[in-house]
Amino acid sequence: MPKRRLIPGVIRDQHIISFTPSDTVRAAVSTMAERKVGAVLVMVDSDLKGIFTERDLSFRVVAKDLDPNTTTLSQVMTADPDTLPPDAMAAEALDLMRQHNYRHLPVVSDGKLVGIVSIRDLYAAVHAQLEQEIQERDLFIFGQDYSIGA
Repeated sequence: MPKRRLIPGVIRDQHIISFTPSDTVRAAVSTMAERKVGAVLVMVDSDLKGIFTERDLSFRVVAKDLDPNTTTLSQVMTADPDTLPPDAMAAEALDLMRQHNYRHLPVVSDGKLVGIVSIRDLYAAVHAQLEQEIQERDLFIFGQDYSIGA
């Protein structure tokens, strides 16, 4: 079976949540909690400068007893993060995430940010693809009238 490119489907309906490097950790974390996301992007105009994640909060803010009200994202973000092209396959993205213990990756096309993918998004996309491939295989093997318990 041909490998399908899943990243475009994952980022299709996204609203990108971003902050500036001078925004505080408190502002970012409040939005992350409100929107139920694990990461936000740090931008200057349309340029991606970094990513701030729940892991950054844990290891770079809380563990170091920094004040989220005065600590800026530029102090604790992951600067110049690895990115994916929009036509990447889910397997490529998952491999990069596994190698570097990432949970989120920005998606960039021609230097322009187009979205962000999470490991949860990718697993859901891969699961849906596998379900479809199983149905197609069963239809090919057993025919259209096949059903369990018939």
